Amino acid sequence: MSRPIHFEIHADDVARATAFYGSVFGWTFEDWSQFAGMPYFGATTGEEGTPGINGAIMQRPAGAAGPGAPVNGAVLTLGCGDYDATHEKILAAGGQVAMPKAALPGMAWQGYYLDTEGNVFGLHQPDPEAK
Repeated sequence: MSRPIHFEIHADDVARATAFYGSVFGWTFEDWSQFAGMPYFGATTGEEGTPGINGAIMQRPAGAAGPGAPVNGAVLTLGCGDYDATHEKILAAGGQVAMPKAALPGMAWQGYYLDTEGNVFGLHQPDPEAK
């Protein structure tokens, strides 16, 4: 059985995308462009030994599909402790709501957003009281 060990987020503007994910989620970045031969920034998403994976933000090799187009690829869902506070940070950093917050009854709050590059990502706050 294989588990995800790395992710890549494509961006038209890598600096803008790293600023977005850094300001909203506290990710840190290391420039790996010399190894990749293109703008490519390794993303550390949390502390060593905590659940989750690290990845990268890289230069998009071709144009994005645009708002309203179906997702072409995987959707990265990010956990949070306070959905509403994180929602406000996303909007303040230039993100947009793609699908509004909804209850997964008895489990969590879930919603979807567009980052500054038009990529879809999910937001998930565990809450057994969600209705």
